[in-house]
Amino acid sequence: MLVAERQELLLSRLASAGKVVAKDIAAELGVSEDTIRRDLRELATAGRCQRVYGGALPASPAVADYAARQAVAPDSKQLVAKRARSLIEPGMTVLVDGGTTALAVVQALDVACTVITHSPTVACALLDRPAVEVFLLGGRLFRHSAVTCGAATVEAAQSVSADLFLLGVTGVHPDEGLTTGDAEEAAMKRALASRAADTYVLASAEKIGTASRYRVLGVPEVAGIITDVPSDHPVVARLRSAGVSVLLAA
Repeated sequence: MLVAERQELLLSRLASAGKVVAKDIAAELGVSEDTIRRDLRELATAGRCQRVYGGALPASPAVADYAARQAVAPDSKQLVAKRARSLIEPGMTVLVDGGTTALAVVQALDVACTVITHSPTVACALLDRPAVEVFLLGGRLFRHSAVTCGAATVEAAQSVSADLFLLGVTGVHPDEGLTTGDAEEAAMKRALASRAADTYVLASAEKIGTASRYRVLGVPEVAGIITDVPSDHPVVARLRSAGVSVLLAA
């Protein structure tokens, strides 16, 4: 079998099964595990899968930069944002992550509350909401995701406490957990999650069952995951079996 044929088979299995186990595919095709691992490395370099120990998972399409993500699944993000908005009650203090789904949440915000964010975009979207008190955490601007991060931002976050954190990630997987594409951004998200009583993940459908390079949290470490996938989605069943609350947007 030619290299291109093997790689297409690997991509097909990722799409149908949601994962590839290198030793199983190697045995099936009668080639060495090194051969399959090399194929997976090449696919990962091209952004077509995410390598994990023993094989690979589907790569999240949400690792693109902020401008590109605005065009990804906008209807899905609106559904998730509407469900997330229902968690925000008058008087709450809410930490809001960066990202296009988080932006959709605050654009729908119509209650008196306090929003703390490290996203200038999210803060600016609340300029015309006088009932919403806004605190913007300063620091180095990470242009890829249009958020501040780094030591200064983490230090600023340590002085706040919130009822709720709406967390954005690029991948949600029962085994690999909640992931994103940048190590420093992952650390920033963990710092924010540590300052909230409850953390809920904003996960539009394209993120479910996928993984990115850097782990933010394990799925049992959050209060719930908000997504718009169908209720019979196999990943939803696995998340719930792990004790995670899955809030389905409709």
